[in-house]
Amino acid sequence: MRIALGADHAGFRLKSALAKHLADRGHEVVDLGTDTDETVDYPPFCAAVGRAVTGGDADVGIVAGGSGQGEAIAANKVHGVRAALCLDEWTARMARRHNDANVLSLGGRIVAEAFACAIVDVFLTTDFEGDRHIRRIQQIAQIEEEECR
Repeated sequence: MRIALGADHAGFRLKSALAKHLADRGHEVVDLGTDTDETVDYPPFCAAVGRAVTGGDADVGIVAGGSGQGEAIAANKVHGVRAALCLDEWTARMARRHNDANVLSLGGRIVAEAFACAIVDVFLTTDFEGDRHIRRIQQIAQIEEEECR
């Protein structure tokens, strides 16, 4: 699986740990920065991850920051992204099962590296259930289309 990663300075350490974790499991990691823990603004990195996913350069994306909140918001501004802030395995599972999330957002100041790896593993191995959730995803897409006009 090709996985795009992006983070600001507060998520840099977590992003680095996740990149190793993913590579060790045979995934192709597309690291879109940042490359240090020097202060940077997160929106461009999150948008780059979202664009990589919607453009077909990555199958899914992961963004990381201090809390993950702003990162999810920024990624969700990219047309076609369904980014979910997940702080545990259950929310990661539900984000995939019910919402077909294609970008995972994590808080590097909230979730320990080992636990973040477990969250990522659940996110990557959980399938979208489809069924009644399809019409909800379609409704979300319709709202997005209306707002993009």
